[in-house]
Amino acid sequence: MKHAEQQTVVDGTPAECFEALLDYESFPDWQRAVKSVDVLTRDRDGRGEEVAFEIDAKVRAIRYTLRYAYEPPHRVSWDYVEGDVKDVDGEFVLEDQGDGTTLATYSLALDPGVWLPGPIQKVLRDQVMKGSVEDLKKRVETA
Repeated sequence: MKHAEQQTVVDGTPAECFEALLDYESFPDWQRAVKSVDVLTRDRDGRGEEVAFEIDAKVRAIRYTLRYAYEPPHRVSWDYVEGDVKDVDGEFVLEDQGDGTTLATYSLALDPGVWLPGPIQKVLRDQVMKGSVEDLKKRVETA
């Protein structure tokens, strides 16, 4: 399974970042790789528990469902349920920098189930992952 990580510093608190990451229905509006989201189930606090995504991986659309777990306001993690890949799991860790900013770290482990050429792996890493942290930064800082 390929593991990758992207980081950025967000001018906002961990709680502000955490809240943005819980608003799954808005993802197609501000997460550039997300084409659609469907919250299938919610936990007892009303947060998305099982969430289905359609992602624009530039080469083709990829669909999958993830199961989320939360450690407010510092961690959002997910495990793979089903979809077009063999396995995907990851997390967003939100670290308070003590100056009103947050270090947001996005970690992802992906097993597409098939061999992917280097250029496609680069698209996933650079477009999808890097885009996710950049889009979170923009969303929080312009809210």
